[in-house]
Amino acid sequence: MTSHPSLTDFLASRPAVLARGPLAIILVEDDAAVLETLRHHLDIGFRHILALSPDPIPVAPEDAPRVTNLHWQTRDPLAHQGAVNAVMTAVPAGTWLYYCYNAEFLFFPFSETRSVGELLAFHAEERREAMLTYVIDLYSPDLTRDPNAVSLSDAMFDRAGYYALGRRGTDGQPLERQLDFHGGLRWRFEEHVAPARRRIDRIGLFRTAPGLRLEPDHQLNVPEYNTYACPWHHNLTATITSFRAAKALATNPGSREAIGSFRWRNSEPFQWRAQQLMDLGLMEPGQWF
Repeated sequence: MTSHPSLTDFLASRPAVLARGPLAIILVEDDAAVLETLRHHLDIGFRHILALSPDPIPVAPEDAPRVTNLHWQTRDPLAHQGAVNAVMTAVPAGTWLYYCYNAEFLFFPFSETRSVGELLAFHAEERREAMLTYVIDLYSPDLTRDPNAVSLSDAMFDRAGYYALGRRGTDGQPLERQLDFHGGLRWRFEEHVAPARRRIDRIGLFRTAPGLRLEPDHQLNVPEYNTYACPWHHNLTATITSFRAAKALATNPGSREAIGSFRWRNSEPFQWRAQQLMDLGLMEPGQWF
């Protein structure tokens, strides 16, 4: 695409592409796997993608009708919060939104054969307005060959080492059906990760509502949206497989010299299949069969 309007101006124009979801917001921070990220999310059924970037990015001609590239300072630490909240106020209430970064890929139960629209239709039938997503770190097995830790052809991830801790509110009391999830590279190399960034849970899919806002820590300001399930049974969850933590650890001056490899005894080749993630308990099909 040749033009690169700002997100603010685009939203102010009330474009028709915002009238109906599910919509994806992809924050492009660098040039890693940008086209592949866009293609993956188009393939699983997002109606339109807002690709946000500081500079224009290439978009495949066949993808251009469903991708709008907009200017946004995605390298700002709170870029996700500002962008998502801006879009939330511009779309109709009840619109399903998703957000992620480049080199991140959404998987959900049966995503090889079902669309994200089917997923969200079922989730809505269960009276759920949001879906918990686990961010599962991907990484190259060879940092000498791939200094940015990105390799789509032979990506690896941790098959074990995940755990959850009870989440407490500002009053110190446990929050109902809310947990803080940990694991992956942020756990194994936690000395290089700020405490506020060690969680791997993100409310990646949610339905807009008046007054709803995304917080800096990837939670929403309505407590029920941050729960992993409804009170009466398990609900669907999804996974965002992500090279983002690996990229940061492999390239940041404070950590890159200390890390020779991300491989360990629990590394497993990623097959790019939802079933592999379900088999390892990294997402929950709930009552959806």
